[in-house]
Amino acid sequence: MHIGRYELHPIETGEFALDGGAMFGVVPRSLWEKAHPPDERNRITMAARALLLIGDGRKVLIDTGNGSKFSEKLRSIYRIDTGSSSLVSSLALHDLKPEEITDVIFTHLHFDHAGGSTVRVGDTVMPVFPNARHYVQRAQYEAALHPSERDRASFVPEDFRVLAAEGLLEFTEGEGEILPGIEVKVFHGHTTALQAPYITDGRASLLFCADLIPLAAHVALPWIMAYDLRPLVTLEEKRRMLDAAAEEGWLLFFEHDPVHVSARVRRGEKGFALESVLRTTES
Repeated sequence: MHIGRYELHPIETGEFALDGGAMFGVVPRSLWEKAHPPDERNRITMAARALLLIGDGRKVLIDTGNGSKFSEKLRSIYRIDTGSSSLVSSLALHDLKPEEITDVIFTHLHFDHAGGSTVRVGDTVMPVFPNARHYVQRAQYEAALHPSERDRASFVPEDFRVLAAEGLLEFTEGEGEILPGIEVKVFHGHTTALQAPYITDGRASLLFCADLIPLAAHVALPWIMAYDLRPLVTLEEKRRMLDAAAEEGWLLFFEHDPVHVSARVRRGEKGFALESVLRTTES
């Protein structure tokens, strides 16, 4: 796919699993399990899908997946599986080495979005992309440094502190263009200052939804994660975003859906519905 100056490529970094009830909040299991059947521990399969943009002399990566720094206990809890795909192996399919990445855009710093940015070598944690500028909203970085008891487990300091120490972090503040042809839209329902990259050339447009709409099923307005800090804010942010996406024909990119990579939406009798769906077997 091309949008403006960029080629866009989904990058599979592996799968993991989270509690289905937490992923769908107040929605009854009898509804969500039809699309996302849980395992014996009530966990549903999740993708950790990044997006690679190549063009204009840049190789830009949006989010980095879980990474490989987890203990065996945590790997079991989150059922992390990088056997069939990992961030580095998926980049290699595009003849890219980590040191060739010029820019990394973090939507936010939760471990399943930023974990792949660093790697443990012996007792040392090192950047995976040593030549890249790493962009994150300043307010999100501050939230990651001082999390509440409710979201403390979502942030792993080893994912981002070394980047700051190495001078690789660049702070964004609010909405606007951060790289040529790449804007960010900022949302506060899931976590403080989540930035969703928006790539457009005036004709075609794509929004990297991150955890505003993590799975295609979350296009339904009331389907909101229990992980969200401010669920009613999420509700209104989704409503405004989906209105614009339906009106202007944006392509929505789903980071966590194991089957649906992207889709457009239209307004239907019961809310928003998917159309022009791209599935993993087609990408």
